[in-house]
Formats: sequence, C-alpha cells, structure tokens
Amino acid sequence: MSNPKMIIDTDLHPVPIHEQVAEYLDEPWRSRYLRGDHGAGHPNYFNPSGVMRADSVAADGRRIERFPDTMASHFLDRYHIDYAVLNPMEAMEHCVSPDAHYSAAALTAVNSHFVEDWLPVDERYLASVMVAFSNIELAVKEIHRLGAHPRICQVLLVSGSPFPLGHSYFHPIYEAAVEYDLPVAIHPGLEGVGIAGSGGTAGFVSDYLQWHTLLATSYMTQLVSLVAEGVFQKFPTLKYIFVEGGVAWLPAIMWRLDKNWKALRSTTPWLTRPPSEIIQDHIMLTTQPIEEPDDINHFRQVLDMFDAEKMLMFSSDYPHWDGDTPDFALRQLPGNVRDAVMYGNAQELFKLETRERVV
Repeated sequence: MSNPKMIIDTDLHPVPIHEQVAEYLDEPWRSRYLRGDHGAGHPNYFNPSGVMRADSVAADGRRIERFPDTMASHFLDRYHIDYAVLNPMEAMEHCVSPDAHYSAAALTAVNSHFVEDWLPVDERYLASVMVAFSNIELAVKEIHRLGAHPRICQVLLVSGSPFPLGHSYFHPIYEAAVEYDLPVAIHPGLEGVGIAGSGGTAGFVSDYLQWHTLLATSYMTQLVSLVAEGVFQKFPTLKYIFVEGGVAWLPAIMWRLDKNWKALRSTTPWLTRPPSEIIQDHIMLTTQPIEEPDDINHFRQVLDMFDAEKMLMFSSDYPHWDGDTPDFALRQLPGNVRDAVMYGNAQELFKLETRERVV
C-alpha cells in the first residue's frame, strides 16, 4: 500500500488557553470569561477513558493540544500531515448558549486567538470561523469579519441546534458563507445543551455508550432538513461538511428519502430531482469515527453505495480518545478512493496548493 502524495486532516482539535483568549475580550466579558464561563456546558456523560487522550502530553509536561508548536511537532510532523483544519474544543459550547451577546463575543475572541496565535506558528494550520445560534445577525457579522482571511477554510457550527438547520432562520449564515465561498461544517456533541434540542426523537439516553453510538441520528435529522427545506436550491454553490459522524448511515437515509420524495414530492415542490442527487452534489463527510465491522469488506461495500470518491475526507479527530491516525484510515479504504479521501477532496474543497514535502 503506497503512501498518498499528501494528507489533509479535516478535524484537528486544539484547546484554547483561556488567558490568551481573554486578551481579545473587552470588559465585562473578559472577567466573566476568566472566571470560567466557557459556554452552555456539556452533556456530562461519563467516559471512562476521558475525552482527550491521556498520552497527549509533551516531554515538558504541556498538553499537546493547547500549544501550536507541540501540536505541529508531535502530530503533524509524526504523521506527515500537510494541512490540518482546526476545530477548537472548549469553545463550541458557546455555539448553543442562550446568552447571545456574551457567546458572540467569546467566539469572536476564540476565533481571533486561533487566527493570531496559531496560524502564524505553522503554515499547515487552517482555521474555522465559529459562530453561535442565538443571534444570527451577530453570527453573520463574525463571518464578514473573518471570511476573507486566506486561511479561514470554513464556517463551523454544531449539530445541536434549536431547530433543524434547514430552517430559514439559519439561511443568513449560509448566504454569508457563500459570499466568501466557504463551506459550512457541523460538529456533533452538544445536542441537548443550552438552546439545542436533544438530537434524538426519543429523548435523552442514560450513558456515554448510547450517546456516542447515536450521534449520527442528529446528522440524519440535519441532512434531511437541509435537503427538504431547499437550502441547496437557494444556495446552489454551498457545500456542507458533516464532521465526526461516521459514514455507514448515509446510504440508508438517501434510499428512504428518495423513496418518500417520489410519493410525497408535492410537499416540497422545490425539489425537482431525487434528494440523493442533491446530497451527493453538496454534502461532504469526514472519516472519523470510521465504522469497523469484523469484515472490512462490508464497510467497503458501503462506500460503493454513495459517491465516496467525491464526498469523503480524512479526519483524525486528534487528540480525542477514539481518534484515527492516517495509517489506520488508509487500511480501511479501498485503493480506488484512497488519494481522494486522504487529500484530493479536501484540497479541491478548500482550494489548497500542493505542498512539497521535505524529507
């Protein structure tokens, strides 16, 4: 198995240093942030392994994910990663906060922290502009503030939302993203927190095993909403990235949506072609957490059921406990899609130059 020409990681999780973020906040928000208000909280399911890998510690005792130099040397260098998209942890909680003005200010500070304190350290880093749901006008303002930055590669939302993301309430975000030719990405994990719905139609589950297994159910809801509400008819150039949701669920939801559309298309007259075609033109998925059946050929058969060669992008999810290294992901993929998944699709989506590796 040959190594790919490049590797682009579409989901790397740095953690901000709060004292540095606070430097980008004015009072009274700065004092509030330093006193520990970092958003709406967490689902608080107990993970016996911890969310972050216990071994992500540099020789000097620093947590690798908190410093751009250690993240680059310990992860990007080790796995020959050419570009990495930063999706910050300990910040997404602001996306679902009911406190519109504080959450917008906090996310502006977090975004500035990564643009000013991370991007200059290593040219391989790409940043996201992360926005909150509670005030769409402020979210759009933040996209306009950073959207033209050459190393901002996407608008980042969370999949826990007050109502499904196809709703017209969110359309100004998509309009701003399209203006800067930025894809919109969603990341799971805050369903049921703050102003977000539970994510599952049956309500709240009782433990981390159930919660983690069912993250894809939120993505199913968001996908059907985006398609059925006509988001991609209104914004025909918009691309949408479903980060960290797995992939095996996609074919079944496309089949069911196509079947029901044939019988019920009068309820969505703006959909003039099968939903599966719209999905395969506008939706991107990331690999992690990649499904791992006992027979790897079963997973590879799933990849034949949708346009994986065009829709799938590698993600490590580092340094989360269940992250996938590039070599692991490569072993799961059939040869015909490896280059596209490991770098080709992301390179095209984010319009990245080919990097010359120094051996």
